[in-house]
Amino acid sequence: MNTSDMKAFEEGDILVGATLLNNPDDDHAGPGRIIQFDSDLNLKGTLWTDNTTHLVGGLKFDSNKDLWAFDSQNCSAIKVNASGEQSDQADFGDRSFSNVNFLSNGEILLGEHLTGDESNNKALEGPRKLGTVLPFMPGTERYGDGNIYKYSQDGNHIETYETETHGGMPGFLGVTSSAITPDESKIIYISELGNRIFQFDIKNNNQLDDLITYEPDSGNTVIAIGFSNGGDFYSIKANFREGFSLCNHDLESGSILDEKVLPGPGWATLCLCNDGQHAVLGNFFNGQIGKFELASGQMIASAETDVERSVAGIAEY
Repeated sequence: MNTSDMKAFEEGDILVGATLLNNPDDDHAGPGRIIQFDSDLNLKGTLWTDNTTHLVGGLKFDSNKDLWAFDSQNCSAIKVNASGEQSDQADFGDRSFSNVNFLSNGEILLGEHLTGDESNNKALEGPRKLGTVLPFMPGTERYGDGNIYKYSQDGNHIETYETETHGGMPGFLGVTSSAITPDESKIIYISELGNRIFQFDIKNNNQLDDLITYEPDSGNTVIAIGFSNGGDFYSIKANFREGFSLCNHDLESGSILDEKVLPGPGWATLCLCNDGQHAVLGNFFNGQIGKFELASGQMIASAETDVERSVAGIAEY
């Protein structure tokens, strides 16, 4: 029996979604876990989540200082209050939501992780065959539609944004990471390991030109995005030939203003710190958490989650 010992949140705490993957028949399944570190990445406690069965990710704090997280495979959203206790959460239906943005009027935008059906799933067979079974939406043979949906916080659907997606390497990835611009006029999003950073006008419900599109033969893909408190936009660029890097983009042209090479491959989760000077990144391959200086690109602190291919969300209190 796993026992939670998460503490009340303190300023600078880092929360990491790192499910304990211990199911030999399903490499995405296991007891849901959110690990609590202090600002220097010293371990403080752990919350074992209720109502989750697979990877817990997409961590983000709302304006009430409640932590949100998602199990997209189980179609569940969870909420953790500032005391470190899981609290009641609204039911947002049977879609594979994995990321959230909060509007100043209290409404929320949920990104749908999966899109399509078995016809576009490149990982049903072969060397990259999935070690898990993706669920269909109830009453269908589709994984999802890969859209963004506006809801009230109590679970009432308000509007659907029919977003273009890339599919990523396996072909079924929809909106896997998203960020709202500071003026709340558009949402920027990606399909993990696709070569495009998309933009969508949520005021006029209209797809916009990509912020950036990497040439397919460049090997460049995007694996995570986020805004700093000051409104600077960052991405993790993943290139399996040349390495991974943290990029600061011009928000108008998408061009890379600054690029810091990361230590090795696998960095796939990004949290820009509240001080505007640091970022905390998670390595999906080896489970390492690293705190980096934005100015120098140096890793100044690190911690281990002791589980591979599990880190799926990071947030700072």
